[in-house]
Order: sequence, then structure tokens, then C-alpha cells
Amino acid sequence: MINWQIKLCLLMTYFVFAIILNSVGTVILQVVNHYDVTKEGASILEGFKDLPIAIVSFLIAARLPQFGFKNAMVTGLLLIVLASIMMPILPSFWMTKIFFLISGISFALVKISIYSIVGQISDSSKKHASFMNTLEGLFMVGVLSGYWLFAWFINPSDPNAWLNVYWVICILSIITCLLIVKTPFNEMKNIDKSNAEQSSYTSDLIAMLNLTKMPMVFVFIASAFLYVLVEQGIGTWLPTFNNEVLKLPIDMSVAMTSIFAASLAIGRLSAGVILARINWYFLVNICLVAIGVLIILVLPLTKNIQLVDNLNWFNAPFAAYIFPLIGLFMAPIYPAINSAMLSALPVQKHAAMTGLIVIFSALGGTTGSIITGFTFAHFDGQTAFYFSLLPLSLIMLTLFIFNKINTFNQQEKIMC
Repeated sequence: MINWQIKLCLLMTYFVFAIILNSVGTVILQVVNHYDVTKEGASILEGFKDLPIAIVSFLIAARLPQFGFKNAMVTGLLLIVLASIMMPILPSFWMTKIFFLISGISFALVKISIYSIVGQISDSSKKHASFMNTLEGLFMVGVLSGYWLFAWFINPSDPNAWLNVYWVICILSIITCLLIVKTPFNEMKNIDKSNAEQSSYTSDLIAMLNLTKMPMVFVFIASAFLYVLVEQGIGTWLPTFNNEVLKLPIDMSVAMTSIFAASLAIGRLSAGVILARINWYFLVNICLVAIGVLIILVLPLTKNIQLVDNLNWFNAPFAAYIFPLIGLFMAPIYPAINSAMLSALPVQKHAAMTGLIVIFSALGGTTGSIITGFTFAHFDGQTAFYFSLLPLSLIMLTLFIFNKINTFNQQEKIMC
């Protein structure tokens, strides 16, 4: 019974942060239109979110078990409450940057905690992979909800109306925080009792960095970095792509992006069931090939789109519906590779490993957004998304190496 309460806390917390973190694309579109900011200037919002995630994860991941995962989740949500209150009170680009900076700090605390707790409540690698996909699937449901939530508050006649969405985020954060406070967590499994008393901050930090010396971890980090580079590059700039390339109105551009989020949600929730039955590596390779094929076939359809009078959901360009379906195939990749990596390590190392996952995922997200934004501004939207084919090819290579090492290590364990 307690496990279900804990899972509800994890799912609710992830849902709230999904709305916040993946609103960057929508917010970029708003600040470009209302705060007189260039595309290159607006693209740094991804950095204000992701770099704090990376830095804070590096600094605190190894010691977070001592602070307490429950305490970390509550702290992260309370910071979001404060930031959400300030957004409508101080409407400006600098406040937007501060909001995403606070969001990044908070998410670092939350994600390391959540990933570590999943290891505690999962008693097999298949159950771990299944719940990870369910967790990430609900994250995408949150992203989907966020697009519609922001679109609901956008009012062309009132440039500040969209900021009222942050009162809703504030209320959701408070409710989730209260749920966590009332739920009992058993965190002792995540602490290495033999080293807990003797360890120091420096030694824990070194232990986390030493994980990168393992060939499997090093190759995995490259895979995670490249995947998030692709997902964030597309997800962050899809509202702008819809608006400038497909000629959709701003509110419809944001709402139409929900198809991408819905595809990710459906893909991850489905993968949660599929991965309980088949090998993760087989599924991931099918997905990578499908993504490449979809990019090559659909992007040519976005050329020379003409403006349409009385544009609506029934006469929007065909590509506006088809391209976001790429999310169905992107969906299983990230949670599947994360689960494969974490399942290969003892539960006591999950916090440190999650720290590395969060750090390099954040760096990948920032890199993807900046590269896509630069390409978008200096070439065009199609070129920006065609660029995704290069990191997708590299992901296939790194995961091939990762799977070989992981398989070899498992065979060694059996022989021993």
C-alpha cells in the first residue's frame, strides 16, 4: 500500500515539473512576440533551465541520500511555489530567466530523488524499466496538459494574460507538496550503511565522478546527451516552427504542439507495457530507424506552405499533424536507456548515477535548443530539424557499444 502512495507522489511531482520544464518553447514564442527579444536571445532560456540542473546535480547528487529524498522533493516544490507567484507579479524577460533558473535548481533535487526512489520500490529490472516508462509517460501527459493550459491563457489582446497560468502551477505544486509530506518514505535502502558515517562531501563527489571511468557509464552518458539534444531541440522549437513555417496562429501553434507531447505520452505509457515483455535494445533500435524515416519523409511537406484564411484545426497543413507523431518513436528511448543503466548498478549508486544522468541530459537539452535556435534563425526551420539525423545516427552507434558492454558484464556475473 505504501508503495502505491510513494508512486503517486512521484507521478504527481513529475507531472508538475513536466508542465514547467517543457513550457520553454511556448515561453520563447511569447517573449519573442511581447518582450522584443530575438530568437538567439530567447534560446538562452533553455540554458537558464538546464545549466542549473547540471550544476546543482553535480554539487548535491552524491550527498542527497543523507539530506533525504523526501526533503529534497518538498524543497523543490516550495521553490516552484515562490517562483510561480513572482512570474505574474513581475512580468519581464529577466523574471522569466529567474523562473527557469529556479525551476532548474528544483528539478535537479526532484529528479535525482525520484530516480533513486524508483530503484527502492522496484524488485526487478523489468519492473524498473516498466515503471520508468510509466513515470516518463505521465511526464509527457503533463507536457501535453501544459501546452493546452498555456494556450488557454493566451489572449492576443492582453499580452500579460498568459502569465496567469502560473497561479495554476502554484496551486498544483502546493497540493503535491502536501501529498508528499503526508506519505511515509523508507529511504534507508538508498544509503550505503558501511560508508555513510565515514564518507565526506568530497569523497562522495569523487565516487560519483569515478563512475564515468566505467566504459559502460561513459558510453551511456554520450547516448543520453545526444538523445536529449534531439528531443529538446525539436520540442522547444516546434511551437515556433508551427508559427513561422506552417503559418499557424500563435495560440494554435502552441496547442498543435500538444500532438508531439501526446505522442510521447502514448509512446512511453505503451512502452511501459511492451518493455515488460521484450528486450529494450531491440525496441530502441526500431524507434531510432522510424524517427529518421519520418524526418526524411515529412519535412519536405512543410516547404512553401501558403497562408490560409480562417485557418483552424480542420484545414491546417497535413504536416502539422504528421511530424509531431515522431514523439511516438522518441518516447521509449530515454527511459529505456536510463533504466538499463540504473539496473546494472547497485541501488546505493543510483543517486550518484542519476546525478550524472541529469547533468548530461541538461547539457544535451541546452545544446540542442541553442543549435536548433541558431540554425532556425540563420537558415530555416526545415534545416534545423534535418540536423537531428546526425545525432540520431550517433545514438545508434553509442547504444550498440553500450549494449555489448552491458551484455558482457551480465555474462561475467553469471559465470562468477
